[in-house]
Amino acid sequence: MARGTRLSGATVLITGGGSGLGRRMALEAARRGGRVLVWDLDARAGIAVRDEIRAAGGRAEAQAVDVTDRRAVQEAAAGAGTVDVLVNNAGVVSGRKLLDATDQDIERTMNVNVMALYWVTRAFLGGMVDRGRGTVVTIASAAGLVGVARQTDYSASKFAAFGFNESLRAELRAGHSGVNTLVVCPYYIDTGMFDGVRTRWPRLLPILKEEQVAGAVLDAVEAGRHKVVLPPIVNLLPVLRILPVSVFDRLMDVLGVNRTMDHFTGREG
Repeated sequence: MARGTRLSGATVLITGGGSGLGRRMALEAARRGGRVLVWDLDARAGIAVRDEIRAAGGRAEAQAVDVTDRRAVQEAAAGAGTVDVLVNNAGVVSGRKLLDATDQDIERTMNVNVMALYWVTRAFLGGMVDRGRGTVVTIASAAGLVGVARQTDYSASKFAAFGFNESLRAELRAGHSGVNTLVVCPYYIDTGMFDGVRTRWPRLLPILKEEQVAGAVLDAVEAGRHKVVLPPIVNLLPVLRILPVSVFDRLMDVLGVNRTMDHFTGREG
């Protein structure tokens, strides 16, 4: 039976750990006593997080890794050693309408948000199964539960991430592996990745704080939970699917979901 993974003394690898939610999870995992491995495409960002952790008395290493490059992932994983908690956090968004997005935008979104899940998880899952313990975390999104205008690539990639986690959980449970999986489906977070987005009902659907989400993820890892959805009202989405499509769409309009991206600018660079 899968169980939680205590972070104290554990090795935690976080992709996209050089900024945003990844950075925040790295800092908090180290504060809880974990040894943190930061993977990020931006070498300087990864090193900055590593140094920040070390300055606070924690243990951390950083490596520049392109998680869309299968061979690069395999080479980096070979030198990483035993990993107890893998956090698939790296992600990108274009924020463009389907006809405005370039071919490169779409391919990049799918490569980072979907294909990297396979390359990175396959690199470490075997070791976890052999040891009979560990946790694989997939950072998906509330956009993996409902389609959102100007997110045809991003939302599709997060639906894929949600399905990836669910199928992997079924495989590991059927095999009595002892390895846990956790999927995380947050609404927008104030990381900068979604700069410019607005919410019509901030009390009902607030823009989430990095620290809040990072803490919730790591709490769930230690508790052995399988899913984190924030804010909790987003848990109603699967139930609302029983409504006729036209009614469901109208409800999403009332909530303002499909206007959230109207002023999207995203993180600079």
